[in-house]
Amino acid sequence: MIDKTWASAADAVADIPDGASLAVGGFGLSGNPIALIEALLAQGTRDLSVVSNNCGVDDWGLGILLGAGRIRKMTSSYVGENKEFERQFLTGELELELTPQGTLAEKLRAGGAGIAAFYTQTGVGTQVAEGGLPRRYDGTGGIAVVSPAKDVRRFDVRGEPREFVLEEAITTDFALVHAWKGDRHGNLVFRKAARSFNPLAAMAGRTCIVQVEHRVEPGEIDPDAVHLPGVFVHRIVEVGDVGKRIEKRTIRESAAEPGPVPSTGSGTTAAIVKEI
Repeated sequence: MIDKTWASAADAVADIPDGASLAVGGFGLSGNPIALIEALLAQGTRDLSVVSNNCGVDDWGLGILLGAGRIRKMTSSYVGENKEFERQFLTGELELELTPQGTLAEKLRAGGAGIAAFYTQTGVGTQVAEGGLPRRYDGTGGIAVVSPAKDVRRFDVRGEPREFVLEEAITTDFALVHAWKGDRHGNLVFRKAARSFNPLAAMAGRTCIVQVEHRVEPGEIDPDAVHLPGVFVHRIVEVGDVGKRIEKRTIRESAAEPGPVPSTGSGTTAAIVKEI
């Protein structure tokens, strides 16, 4: 029997060296492999090149590695919600390869599937294809590194000629992934939004390390329920419930006392919304 279980998150990430490339799962703060990220922070690994949908927030997810100055480059599709990310990028401390979200997902999937590159319409006619997107600033307001131009070709699609841009697949040295359930063979089940980028990140990493909330024995997961087969997984660590964060939560306040509902003046009801 192939037993891929490891004793702890610290043991599982211990051989990730300085300068490694990582594919990290998560969508917003959903499905972040936070136990693995914290273990990587604790061991002091730095100069990392990270591929992930986003970089967490200032005190959660990849944001804790960023705040400690451990990340050299991010390849992401969304970079909001993180003030430290903005500061490091604009001062030239951090390189950013901004990639359309669907393209990023397909680049990871293609890497895991052994596909070197693919053509897509996304980005045609923009700086994504034509080049010139800032990747690194020089710290004085100037741009030190820009994105290169990409190959654009015309193909007939349903009898209509269209332009497509060539995108190269992504593979990384390691993948850090969060799953809801996994067995000792590495077969995984994801829950809800955590299923978005985690399977794709797992496929792209040459060594895939997974934290699971529940570890079960082989055979306890119905084969039809497996979202990612164990062939893509190399190490699995049970971490239990590590907590789940929400970037922004809004609630609707109830009126303090009964009375007439305030009007916006346009015939609609005014909603009192508080961000916490």
